[in-house]
Amino acid sequence: MAKLYFKYGAMGSSKSAQALITQFNYEELGMSVWLIKPSTDTRDGADIIRSRIGLERRARVITPEQDICEEYRREGKHDVIIADEAQFFTPEQIDQLRYLVDTEDLPVLCFGLRTDFLTHFFPGARRLMELADSITEVKTVCACGRKATVNARIDQQGRIITQGDQVLLGGNDSYVAMCHKCWKQKIVEQEKA
Repeated sequence: MAKLYFKYGAMGSSKSAQALITQFNYEELGMSVWLIKPSTDTRDGADIIRSRIGLERRARVITPEQDICEEYRREGKHDVIIADEAQFFTPEQIDQLRYLVDTEDLPVLCFGLRTDFLTHFFPGARRLMELADSITEVKTVCACGRKATVNARIDQQGRIITQGDQVLLGGNDSYVAMCHKCWKQKIVEQEKA
C-alpha cells in the first residue's frame, strides 16, 4: 500500500542527499523514479537537485500553476515520485500528490523544510504535515550540540535577520541551522548591542 511521506529537517540536514540516495536505491532495483522539484528552487540551476556532499541529478521542474497529476500523466508511468524542496509546492499541489498516492497506489516521498527563518510553516509543508501518512525528521545539530530546528537567516556579518520575505534562496552563506534557544539568545544579544 502506497504512502505519502514527508521527510523534513533544518537547513544542512542532508535532505537533498537523502532524496538522491533514495532515487538511486529505487533505480538500482530497476524501478522508475519521477524526480521533481518546484520552480522556486533555482539555487543550483532550474532543473538540478544538488546536495552539499556533491550528489546531483536532473529533475522535472514544476511551476506553481501546473497540476502535478496532469504532468504525471504526460510523463508516463513511474514506480515512485520523489520531490525535493517540497515546502515550495502549493497546498493544492500537495493535495495532487496525495491524490496520486490514493488513486495510483504510488509512493510519494517529499523532502523539505518545515518552517522558514521566523519558524513559520511554509504553506506546502503545512499541508504535508496535515496529509502525510509518514512524517520523519531528518536531524542535524546546532553549534552548541543541541538538535537544530531553526533555519536562521543571517547577513554577511553573521547577524540573525528577523524581517523579510519568507523565501530567500541561499545556502550556508545565508542560513545556519540552530536550536531554538541559541537562535532566541542571539536575537536578544543583537537587540542589546
